[in-house]
Amino acid sequence: MRRLVWTLLLYLVAFSLAASAAPFPAKPLTYIICFDPGGQSDLEARRQQPLLEELLGTSVIVQYKIGGGGSLGWAELANSPPDGCTMAGINLPHIILQPLLRGDAGYSTEAIVPLALFQATPIGLAVAKDSPWQTLDDFVAYAQDHPGAITVGGSGTYSGHHLAHLQLEKLTNTKLSYVPFTGAAPQVAAFLGGHISAMLANSNDLVLHRDKVRVLAFGARERFSLLPDAPTFLELGLDMIPSIDRGVGVPKGTPLEQIAILEQAFLTIMERPDIQEAMISQGFVPLRLSREESQRYIREMAEEYGAILQELNLTGAQ
Repeated sequence: MRRLVWTLLLYLVAFSLAASAAPFPAKPLTYIICFDPGGQSDLEARRQQPLLEELLGTSVIVQYKIGGGGSLGWAELANSPPDGCTMAGINLPHIILQPLLRGDAGYSTEAIVPLALFQATPIGLAVAKDSPWQTLDDFVAYAQDHPGAITVGGSGTYSGHHLAHLQLEKLTNTKLSYVPFTGAAPQVAAFLGGHISAMLANSNDLVLHRDKVRVLAFGARERFSLLPDAPTFLELGLDMIPSIDRGVGVPKGTPLEQIAILEQAFLTIMERPDIQEAMISQGFVPLRLSREESQRYIREMAEEYGAILQELNLTGAQ
């Protein structure tokens, strides 16, 4: 009997050691997308999915958790087991602004560990091609004479689009009516259908629909090569450079060994010239920031956005 007990104990120890030494990932990975299918986050995840499966040797399941300007998905991520098997697309400044300004965000910025940042989309203010507003001055003059009459679409609340809306109001002394959507895809659909007057849109949507829109101002330090006729906000005297940065993160507490494997997979994908060329042609700005670089960037952006919120008198949960 004693020999049987020892044999069982030795078997359990051996099994435990073998399990702990099992290669990662040993099971399918879940990639949470926090916005609607067809938007920027979804497009990039779908581009990455087959390459991640090839690099990691397992299936990657794209799962949608839509709501709250992304907060529903990020709360799901933050509360997932930190085993490296659940990751989510992350957006800046959303993951900074929402915990600061919403008491019900369901997560903290620190609860998400970035693996990498891989993409940016500057934000532009656009109206329809047949709009009577030919310039930003036209738009502002009408808005000043008709407070609240102009509806401006954006993706989410306390997101980069929402912040751009608040900055635009502040800098132009106007009152606009912000209309939040659950993602860029329904926002653009509403705009093209004539249901909103204007939109604060991501660069790739502006490039995709450039024959149907007039970009009154664009969020970059210099003019965007694919939208050369669009002046920057800075050119027009408005001190704002709205943009969305995208990447991917895992829950706090995920083992560093697993983080390193996932991080390297995303960085390897971003090294590929064909991926960068495809992103550029579609109106994206490719990034390649490692985990440490992403963490440092998020800290810097938190300070910058904190200063913007103070200027807008928006400190503290709303």
